[in-house]
Amino acid sequence: MLTSDVVALESLISPELVFINHLGQPMTRSDDLTAHRDGIVNIEVLTPCDQVIKICGENAIVFVKMRLAGQFAGRGFAQDLRFMRVWAITSDWIWQVVAGQATVVADIN
Repeated sequence: MLTSDVVALESLISPELVFINHLGQPMTRSDDLTAHRDGIVNIEVLTPCDQVIKICGENAIVFVKMRLAGQFAGRGFAQDLRFMRVWAITSDWIWQVVAGQATVVADIN
């Protein structure tokens, strides 16, 4: 994500991906790859914390709080988000993200 390495992302993201972004909008694999390929998203800071991984058969569910900063569609942003991603192993023994969701972490101070 930090380098927008589309080749790497293509191998990590399942063609079946369904991702709900922090605005509640569904995104496909194509949407995600296009955002990186076309420079719509440019992540400069990606700091994880509070990570939990649950293994469920041939799937892994990852929960993580992430500090993100960078540019989106030419506008700067800095935000804390919580991500949930479901990873599934393919018949070729490759782990890929098949589903996910991002939620804005509200500042309650």
